[in-house]
Amino acid sequence: MERMETAHIRSPARHSLHTRRIKMEDGVTLIATESGERGQPAVILLHGGGQTRHSWRGTVKTLGELGYHALAFDARGHGESDWSAELNYSYNRLADDLEAVIGTVAAEPVVIGASMGGITAMHTVGRNPVNLARALVLVDIAPRVDPKGLRRVHDFLNGYPDGFANVEEASDAVAAYNPHRPRPRDPRGLMKNLRLRDDGRLYWHWDPRFFASRNDEQREKSTRRLLDLCPNIKIPTLLVHGAESDVVSSNGIDELRERLPQLETALMPGAGHMIAGDRNDAFNSAIMTFLKRLAPAGLNGQHG
Repeated sequence: MERMETAHIRSPARHSLHTRRIKMEDGVTLIATESGERGQPAVILLHGGGQTRHSWRGTVKTLGELGYHALAFDARGHGESDWSAELNYSYNRLADDLEAVIGTVAAEPVVIGASMGGITAMHTVGRNPVNLARALVLVDIAPRVDPKGLRRVHDFLNGYPDGFANVEEASDAVAAYNPHRPRPRDPRGLMKNLRLRDDGRLYWHWDPRFFASRNDEQREKSTRRLLDLCPNIKIPTLLVHGAESDVVSSNGIDELRERLPQLETALMPGAGHMIAGDRNDAFNSAIMTFLKRLAPAGLNGQHG
């Protein structure tokens, strides 16, 4: 695949966050946030469906401070990245995007993917005959998930087609979906996940066609294909899952482990499907332990 960048970017300072534009060969531009120094061990972070790269902002900054080159990007159809004019949001297309982003870093990165991002990462690694990544971290996702939990996610992502009158209404919607999470005192931080349209109302930042194009038949087909690809994933893999998640079940984990015998798991007490938001400190601790063992910082991007 052809890899393109819109401009040459100088190596960022370790303690700062920089915005980066990465153009795909089909014309879609992805917007990324990065920190750390080019050439250091790379970590690429993929958000879940309905999220943005900002869900990884704290982790990206921490990784840069620890000596990694960290990069999180908005998936096509999300956040500040372009929407697909051709309505191409398949996992194959998302995997093409990730492969292109991997091509912009110094060496095989560790890839961390939450939910949709984890599925994208597994597709990308599993379909390639050569190792594109050094290690893989899956955040509350498995090829086969609980249908009830998936339906709840689907209903939220496809809900509110008429948008919101103000940010408080959007905050109410998030609180209804995540009732166990304390509500922020100031809901204005939610504005990074909303877009103001010409009608004066606020809408979620994602292309509504992204999720409308998915159905049960397509999801089952994707599940079967991903399970078939899993034996091709030979790299170390960690699954971080929430103890209160209604998406990942013990059966789903067991099925994944049958195909990925190297799978390690880390259970996050008190966390649901949105682990990084529910238990950010515990999540960071779990992934840092994994990273330091498999990709210690300071190796100038080379394998130890």
